[in-house]
Amino acid sequence: MNARLHHNGRSQGCVGIDIGGTKIEGVLLDATDRVIDVCRMPSHSGESNVVTDIVRVARILSNEALPIGIGIPGQVNCVTGQVSNVVNLDIETLELGERVSAIMHAPVHVENDVNAAAVGAAEFVEQVDGNATVVFLNFGTGLAAGLVRGGRAEHGYSGSIGEIGHLPIDPNGFECPCGQRGCLETVASGGAVAKLWPSANPPMPDLIRKARQGDGHANDVLAMVAHAMGDTIQIVAQAYDPQRIIIGGGMAKTGDALIEVIQAELSRRAEGCRFLTTLDIASNIRIAAIDQPIGAIGAALAAKRAQPQS
Repeated sequence: MNARLHHNGRSQGCVGIDIGGTKIEGVLLDATDRVIDVCRMPSHSGESNVVTDIVRVARILSNEALPIGIGIPGQVNCVTGQVSNVVNLDIETLELGERVSAIMHAPVHVENDVNAAAVGAAEFVEQVDGNATVVFLNFGTGLAAGLVRGGRAEHGYSGSIGEIGHLPIDPNGFECPCGQRGCLETVASGGAVAKLWPSANPPMPDLIRKARQGDGHANDVLAMVAHAMGDTIQIVAQAYDPQRIIIGGGMAKTGDALIEVIQAELSRRAEGCRFLTTLDIASNIRIAAIDQPIGAIGAALAAKRAQPQS
């Protein structure tokens, strides 16, 4: 892999690691933010195993004390490096940054995985300027947004910025594991679509294909999903006014067919509405670079940009 990213002027390479419930992926960036090595292996649950996996990948990628960025699910305090409630890795509370730093003798920066992916995804879209605002929408098992300004992830006051999946506004009123009803995540996520259209894996391409072939049930389900995705996109567009909205997560693998569905929904909303017509939200939507390890790249860049200016 030889992905060229935007040069940020610093002279040191860095390591980025994206850890999930089943796999861990790491990248080594050189001084110009070029990916020069990639490492992938299965991940293992449990606090000690997670630390061991991260250290193993970091050492495979570099024997130098380079800055290390880590993207991980759950609640992340990016100031202290503490992570909490990482259910799929069986972690309640872990001082992840501190433990990895002590072993590797290197600075460690920890980000929520969606924020890390947002930073990485933003590197692969054209931007109007270096201070561009970019929103990354992760339509994966769940639904969350990452907000990037000037190449850095925003975190908000409590770190919960971007938890758009748990806005209870969907009219279907499905129960959500968070305890509410009608959360956007219950319709506008890969996990939700798998439940609504269980006859195919992955479900979204088949759902779109069947709807285009005139299947009535498929049309009903697709209309429901498209409406919720339209709500999600319209909310982030009007709340953050980003220059780009990047569609990521498992549903992004549907590609252009998904973009066409989204654009049709947004066009329907704009009919007779001068405000939405002027915003032209659809023109700012892009699919994430799904062939790139954007989570690991973003973790590395976040770590590099968190270092003091020399």
